[in-house]
Amino acid sequence: MSTGKIVLALDGMGGDHAPDVVVNGADIARERHPGTSFLLFGDEARLKALVDKRKGLAQVLEIVPAEDAVLAGDKPSFALRRRRKSSMWLAVEAAAQGRADTVVSAGNTGALLAISMFAMRMLDGADRPALASFMPTARGESVMLDLGANLECDADNLAQFAVMGSVFAQILLGLDKPKVGLLNVGSEELKGHEEVRQAAAWLRREDSPVSFHGFVEGNDIGAGVADVVVTDGFTGNIALKSIEGTAKLYTQFVRDAFRTSTLAKLGYLFASGAWSKLRMRVDPRRYNGGVFLGLNGVCVKSHGGTDALGFAYAIGVAVDLVRYEYKSKLVEGLARLREISSAAEAPAASLQATGGTA
Repeated sequence: MSTGKIVLALDGMGGDHAPDVVVNGADIARERHPGTSFLLFGDEARLKALVDKRKGLAQVLEIVPAEDAVLAGDKPSFALRRRRKSSMWLAVEAAAQGRADTVVSAGNTGALLAISMFAMRMLDGADRPALASFMPTARGESVMLDLGANLECDADNLAQFAVMGSVFAQILLGLDKPKVGLLNVGSEELKGHEEVRQAAAWLRREDSPVSFHGFVEGNDIGAGVADVVVTDGFTGNIALKSIEGTAKLYTQFVRDAFRTSTLAKLGYLFASGAWSKLRMRVDPRRYNGGVFLGLNGVCVKSHGGTDALGFAYAIGVAVDLVRYEYKSKLVEGLARLREISSAAEAPAASLQATGGTA
């Protein structure tokens, strides 16, 4: 575990409610994570006015002027070409160049991914970044990836995501050997596309860098059957939005039910303590902070519409990834995966060289 001072680069102008949420979130995080400091990028005059209202925040925060900002409607290619003086670009650049240990932004997701890939590059052994986050389950919490960064993935990508997710779960959920599952249309070994079956074959090996559970289905996600659920970004994003939509629908149903009569309203009052615990358990702010895994750096994406508390949770994710040396552990896991892949490819190459005979 790293015990040194952690410096975070914050995109002060990213998000639906920036810069207020960013500054207030940093103030909450300052108290939760002593020893951290911040580089805050954005409109100097607006940021200073907000920082000065928070007693003690200026002592651990430096405002770095940025004359531009990435807009919500900017395409990633436009942000790469035309937003090089933006708060997002300068914050990512600070982390990429080592002036900060990590970057946190609530801004445009596509632009943040594109800028981070350009500035940070990929780790050796990782072909693509995967957007990962964690969510509540019947058994606690689980990690899910990819949530939308890659719409199509091959077996190599899925196997790499499994390693990334396993390391992420070790750090964020405190698990020694998190169980990793591949999302599929069934639990049987013959189910699913060839890419999914091939990735499963690599992960099942005795020398696998992850504790592989096997295939999991959609209803296993909320049940917490696996600590890490791996899939392509197309399926993962649909699954995530379906879970979020179902949760909102259920909440609305409950509210409507308690409004049906005076007796129902009284029942709600008597159960108010239990409902408060439930709201806290599923509060999306507690699970705020998606991470682009596989980059040669730590980049955390906060939800654009979050409040100060939610942004503080995203900062907490970034702090933990740095403190518990996520990057070095991921490098080790990816190296072991490459060894497995090379060992699996060697017999196939030998067989081709001999004309297909053993």
